[in-house]
Amino acid sequence: MALITVSGFPSSGKTRRAVQLQRHLETRLQDVEYVGPQQKVAVLSDDVLNVGREVYNDSRSEKSARADTILIVDAMNYIKGFRYQMYCAAREMKLRVCTVYVVATPDQCKEWNTTREDGRRYAPETLDNLLLRYEEPSSMVRWDSPLFTVPWTDDDVPADEIWKAITEGNVKPPNAGTQAVPKAPTDALRTLEHTTTAMVAALMAEQSMSPGFGGAVTLSLTATLKPHITLPPRNVTLSELQRLKRQFVTVHKKAITLGTTEKGAVDWGEGSISDKFALYIESNLRP
Repeated sequence: MALITVSGFPSSGKTRRAVQLQRHLETRLQDVEYVGPQQKVAVLSDDVLNVGREVYNDSRSEKSARADTILIVDAMNYIKGFRYQMYCAAREMKLRVCTVYVVATPDQCKEWNTTREDGRRYAPETLDNLLLRYEEPSSMVRWDSPLFTVPWTDDDVPADEIWKAITEGNVKPPNAGTQAVPKAPTDALRTLEHTTTAMVAALMAEQSMSPGFGGAVTLSLTATLKPHITLPPRNVTLSELQRLKRQFVTVHKKAITLGTTEKGAVDWGEGSISDKFALYIESNLRP
């Protein structure tokens, strides 16, 4: 699967380029010499989605309108933030991407818009507004790359280069910015607070029975929860343990509420929390 983003001024000929590109890609996929995966080519456009030109009259109405496939997104895609969102979604799915920038002068776009006979004209004031708001794609940013610029004077799209980009180009893996953030269970905060509080109380009780000896200690929190911790050869004060508990809880509360980017599932159970807190105490207590 691959994603091709078509961008350009309104009435600049984007649909014409999308149709040309679709024809080229379908021909290559049906070629007897093609040995890649079986794919189809789909074009997603405002016309396909029955989005009228009037939705661009104001930003509020525009925002509410929005199998292995090579998907060509035939729309203005004039806001770089929207192109970035599509790039992130494609990257999360490990797809190859490219952007086709359809270039025409503003005067040419206005002329073509006036002569349209398909009932899909932009209102003149809307067209002027969209021309001013258009954010041009750039090959210098990752979400617009690779970028293929097609001026209005060209008879066809650079099909060879685009084909190579979507069949042989690099597939960038998801990163922290594009991966879904694992969610903590609903009782994670309560478990975090309860477990760390119990460990502090158990440590103080253990020291009262063996003051100042330190070394390896097993804390009996429950019948099945018995974390191990190594203490320094001195009495650890309650204020020290409470300070470390506050620091530990603060850091992990943020991970619970905002999500974590650790690979795989994160265990927020009592056993995992007690082991992590024991390591935290060992690492941060002075000898």
